[in-house]
Amino acid sequence: MNHVVRVALCLLFALPLSASAAEDGSDERTWHRLVGILQYLEADYPAAIASKSEFELAEQKSFAAEAVDAAEGLGAAAATFVPRVKAIQARVDQSTDAEGVSRDCGALVEDLVLAGGLARSPRHLPDLKRGEQLYQTNCAACHAVDGSANVPIAATMEPLPANFQDAELMGGLTPYKAFNTTSFGVPGTAMPAYPTLSEDERWSLAFYVFTMRLPPCEGTPPRASLERLANTTDDDLVKMFGAEHLACLRRKLPEVDEERSLMAARDGVQEAMRQGAAGNPAGAKAALLDAYLNGLEPVEPKLSARNSALVLKLEKGFLAARLAAESGSPKLQDEGRELVSLLDQARRDSGSTSDLMSTLWLTVLILLREGFEATIIVAALLAALKKMKATEHVRVVHAGWVSALVLGAVAYVLGRHLLAGAQREWMEGLAALAAVVMLVYAALWLNARSNMSQFMGELRQKMQGALGRGSLVGLFFIAFTAVLRESFETAIFLQGLALDSPAGVAWGSLVGAVALGVLVLFINKLGFRLPMKTLFNVSTVVLVATAVMLLGKGLHSLQEVGALPLMPVPFVTVDLLGLYPDLVSLLPQVVLTAIPLVLVVLRRKARAEQVSGVSAS
Repeated sequence: MNHVVRVALCLLFALPLSASAAEDGSDERTWHRLVGILQYLEADYPAAIASKSEFELAEQKSFAAEAVDAAEGLGAAAATFVPRVKAIQARVDQSTDAEGVSRDCGALVEDLVLAGGLARSPRHLPDLKRGEQLYQTNCAACHAVDGSANVPIAATMEPLPANFQDAELMGGLTPYKAFNTTSFGVPGTAMPAYPTLSEDERWSLAFYVFTMRLPPCEGTPPRASLERLANTTDDDLVKMFGAEHLACLRRKLPEVDEERSLMAARDGVQEAMRQGAAGNPAGAKAALLDAYLNGLEPVEPKLSARNSALVLKLEKGFLAARLAAESGSPKLQDEGRELVSLLDQARRDSGSTSDLMSTLWLTVLILLREGFEATIIVAALLAALKKMKATEHVRVVHAGWVSALVLGAVAYVLGRHLLAGAQREWMEGLAALAAVVMLVYAALWLNARSNMSQFMGELRQKMQGALGRGSLVGLFFIAFTAVLRESFETAIFLQGLALDSPAGVAWGSLVGAVALGVLVLFINKLGFRLPMKTLFNVSTVVLVATAVMLLGKGLHSLQEVGALPLMPVPFVTVDLLGLYPDLVSLLPQVVLTAIPLVLVVLRRKARAEQVSGVSAS
């Protein structure tokens, strides 16, 4: 039968299995041990049933018993999983339901990885040269120098040592399974645990054995993350990338900046969990902020372009973990484990690339999404100026939004260095709050003119200078701030996408710019045909609504850098509208929304009193 890789040591160099038990002091090791045992059952149990070998079936029963012991040893954290493990053990003891046991083991592994917040890939790039040295020193005596297990001592072992030249055997394994084998051994066989090797050495050894049957690499492998390579079989890699790329995928391991950044975020979360367990909430909060700003934030634009729903989960996870840390709650451990699992999910796809067409359409969607609000504001201002016959001031509005786009272009070029982490969040937060001030000013300015017929008469008579120098400056900054935040954010998003397909970003930017231009012309033309009062009233509503949205986004950005506290409340999250379930952002938004409504009520009341006074006289 085919056995899961029994890597590294044979009995000659074995340490007793109890050595691994002594090292099982950390919960993470115990979770990995349980996962490893279940993976043995998932792979080997159906073959053991088919073989009808008493020895093989007895081995599977010992695996099942070990799984129950490991699950119970985790205590309350894994209490919900114990009945599922025992249900598997019951079928294994009766030697029944091979397919069901294998399926249930696989499902349970995924749930355990999520619950335990387990990393199933290396923290650092494996060193294949070091892996080869470890293999020759510790493994060759049983598995042979070439991995074929063709040595005299192998014939005396039951079961036989794994043959790393066997394409069928190796095609169904993953480096993570090999890593678990060296970490915990295989009960009842000559394959022991090997706790004397460091984690990095075990990963290097695990990745090395997958190269032994493969030819030299010729060319450049497709981009794939370490997370994916560690948890994907050779057979599945062939299906994904083609047989011609397998050797390079296994021999030339990737150095992906995005994955390193996510790994730094993961390490930061785990450090926060340790600080929280040690009773240091301030240290836990600091570690979480550092993990978010220096780990997730630099790669968030590219992740958002690829999987915005996952990014939203990550942001919620970081905020929930930070809240638990600030309050000193033991929930930090649960929140941290879930956050680690989400980061690993992001790592799994971190090495993937997008083709030109997919990048092009992503770019267009980003431009439309980020540029829509700014476009509406600019178009409303232009339409209002045309309606007021103050077209000589149109150039001031154009100067404002063009200046913002120029700064966005600078951000695109220098974004990775100047606008990463906290700097980007600070910039977005402060720019959003500045835009709120200018938008409220614009709303009041337009609303006042919609009710001043005398002003409009004077304006028609005096087109030149009718707005005044202060108003010109105001117009410039309204257009400038309305576009600035979206310009910076778009630049950072596109900078991330350009790593995959610069041509796709270039063509997508062109298509998106044309689409936005058409939108501006349409709104501008429509606005020019609207009655003056209707146009100004609609523009006022648009400006106030945008100000409310940006206020929420700006305050949320400042919360993410720790400048403002967290005060969560039950509410929905609508990132596009700047709505977040937190009083720090919601309460100011409610106040800002209420102010124009109160002013409208007071103005109508004043008009009614004025009308009644005239009637009485």
